[in-house]
Amino acid sequence: MSPTYELRVAGHLDDHWSPLLGDLVVVRHPDGTSTLTGPMPDQARLHGVLAAVRDIGAPLLSVRVVG
Repeated sequence: MSPTYELRVAGHLDDHWSPLLGDLVVVRHPDGTSTLTGPMPDQARLHGVLAAVRDIGAPLLSVRVVG
C-alpha cells in the first residue's frame, strides 16, 4: 500500500490546478493555507508533486506522511 502524504502550502489553490496535481485532494483552510493529500506510490511521484507545487508558485510550508 502506498503511503499517504499531506503537503501544506500558503494560499488557497484554485480547482483549476487539480489536473496538474493528479489525484490529490485539495482542501482550503480558514487560515489562508491549503493542504494537498493523497497516496504517493514512490519517491518519483512525491518529487513530481513537489515540482508541480514549485511551478504553481505556492510556498511549501510542510510535508508529512499521514498514513
